[in-house]
Amino acid sequence: MSAKVAIACLALVIAVANPILVEGLVSIQERPSSTRRIWLTTQVPSLMAAAAAATIVLPDSATAASAPAPDLKFIETASGLSYADAKVGTGQPVTDKGSSVTIDYVMSTTGARYGSKIYSTKDTDAPYRFRLGDGTTIQGIELAIAGGNGIEPMRPGGIRRVVIPASLGYQSLAEPLSGLQYENCQQGKGVGPIPPTDQGTTAEYFQRFKNIYCNANRPYQPDLVMDIKLYGKR
Repeated sequence: MSAKVAIACLALVIAVANPILVEGLVSIQERPSSTRRIWLTTQVPSLMAAAAAATIVLPDSATAASAPAPDLKFIETASGLSYADAKVGTGQPVTDKGSSVTIDYVMSTTGARYGSKIYSTKDTDAPYRFRLGDGTTIQGIELAIAGGNGIEPMRPGGIRRVVIPASLGYQSLAEPLSGLQYENCQQGKGVGPIPPTDQGTTAEYFQRFKNIYCNANRPYQPDLVMDIKLYGKR
């Protein structure tokens, strides 16, 4: 397991229980890979075991229940994206440009001090739909589903965890606009998926997302972690 993937797993495991340690994990991500490896193997060796026993949030229930996933084997690609299949689906992959795609997902981050989860489509019972190659969805999700560049495509019914670097995620949303602190990344006005912007009970989802991934004042964007379930034709 590489330092990058270990950090992603560790942040998800301990975010709620130990926000101070998460802050340390966030800062270590900005260091060279050699430094990250030394930090992981010498200063907190016991946490490597926790990474191996990380949980994956399966978008199968209204509560987005977690299930142990000690056997996840991450594959790292030249693009910087890493992925592991918690469940391999069946049927034909969806790979053609213009094909309709429907997914449930749990969006998490390695860069939050007070909990890693940002949003799940099951929170609002609203699956995410788009067409491959239409420009509405971040590259990391398109690659995770359609494959390419060393990535196997998903099959319907499959569940995959993807660790997405900023270059394949929301980097464009953090570009500053004149006179504004945040890019205008309201739902439908920026590359998605973006949590709902409704006021009330769902407003907190977008606020968390905006603070991390639409913040032009943030010096870097942390890796995005997506647990994705792909559906067949619906």
